[in-house]
Amino acid sequence: MAEIKPKIEQGWKEVLQPQFEAPYFAALKDFLIAEKKKYTVYPPGSKMFEAFNRTPFDKVKVVIIGQDPYHNPGQAHGLCFSVPHGVDIPPSLRNIYKEINSDLGIAIPKHGNLEKWADNGVLLLNATLSVRAHQAGSHQRQGWETFTDAAIKAVADEKENVVFMLWGNYAKNKAALIDTSKHLVLTSVHPSPLSASRGFFGCRHFSKANNYLVSKGLEPVNWEVD
Repeated sequence: MAEIKPKIEQGWKEVLQPQFEAPYFAALKDFLIAEKKKYTVYPPGSKMFEAFNRTPFDKVKVVIIGQDPYHNPGQAHGLCFSVPHGVDIPPSLRNIYKEINSDLGIAIPKHGNLEKWADNGVLLLNATLSVRAHQAGSHQRQGWETFTDAAIKAVADEKENVVFMLWGNYAKNKAALIDTSKHLVLTSVHPSPLSASRGFFGCRHFSKANNYLVSKGLEPVNWEVD
């Protein structure tokens, strides 16, 4: 059981403790145990809560919401849109890099590892924190969404002046959890090649986020990853 309940950063553990104790979470653990007996599951158990451990609750400045972990070998490491060094940059992340380059003039990186963002206060949170190998969406509606919605709501309720970047309809639905009088909510179409040209390119979310943070007396995010 330890492999599916890795340690979580203390600040997050405190705000999410009621979730760990809820019946749905016990059912989610049972589901994951059964899945791991039959299938390969990504990311590794030690990386399932990586978004929380890389970005402690009291350090969160920006929240970016993804849907599922990547489902091919070597891709998922617990941060949405991110892949480890040495793995091909996924198409959506390539488009994110293009927009940052256009918006802030930052050179397009040669890798897709976003750990520096996470370390700099960007919570890179997938709504579902695990997936069966080669089967996108296979762990949806098993309880993860309840857990991650609680995490989003905890940030929205207990913190102030956080930037939420909601890309695509799935992420936009999370706006209902966020008090826009306390936070900045930025929305656009998804950065996927299927939709990026319909409003993600040119959204300038990265400069808008930093301008907002500075206006609130907070340090801007360094969006460079190299």
